[in-house]
Amino acid sequence: MSSKKPKSVKYNPQPTSSKATYIVGGIAILVIAALVVGGVLWSTNKGKTRNEGYGAVQNSAVQVAMEDAGVVRLGLPEVTNTIDVFEDPMCPFCAQLEEKHGQEVAQAIDEGKLAVRYHILNFLDRLSASGDYSTRAVAASQCVAETGNAIAYSKFHGELFSPANQPEEKGKSDLSNDDLAGLARDAGAGDDAATCITGGERLPQAAADAETGRQALAASGATGTPAVVHNGQVIDALGNDNWVAQVSQ
Repeated sequence: MSSKKPKSVKYNPQPTSSKATYIVGGIAILVIAALVVGGVLWSTNKGKTRNEGYGAVQNSAVQVAMEDAGVVRLGLPEVTNTIDVFEDPMCPFCAQLEEKHGQEVAQAIDEGKLAVRYHILNFLDRLSASGDYSTRAVAASQCVAETGNAIAYSKFHGELFSPANQPEEKGKSDLSNDDLAGLARDAGAGDDAATCITGGERLPQAAADAETGRQALAASGATGTPAVVHNGQVIDALGNDNWVAQVSQ
């Protein structure tokens, strides 16, 4: 990532998630308008799921590890080809990205073609029913990652962004800590992860890590979530169907 000091940014979600991805504040009106159009096109032409039926990571040699600032690395330990993925658990376009390319990414991880560093953010807390859902989901993700069970983490991450589980922006409800713990158990993370989630002790650290991730997103040059960065370059993961194959070469 860039060594320059990240500039302070403010996230300004658009009024309705069907109109655009989430934009970093301070962008010119014309750029925002272009992204609105891009969001509509993505929503309309998102296409079918890539590698449908593959599922989550399956290779028992894949490892999951917590890095600095709550970044979660998922991949074979010897793999140096890495992408950084920035997502907010409330972001509907992040869910669409995971729905379309998540299984394709999982297979690339299993085959040692790439590793992923997940930066889970929380700037959409204010659009959740509880007011802190994104932060709690960040903490839950970290609790699962700390188990060291890569397959469970991959499954949990997929379920976190699945249409069946992702809360609606400005909706009337979201997932409780007990619900998140249930997803972790169902993914195979075990009781330690579930206790970590329901206890809530990770919440302050998760909030701090999400803020660091927000600054890293701004420093990367990306203008919103989801964002995929490879070798310092922001990838057109919403508009280019072949991006996974291209970054895996």
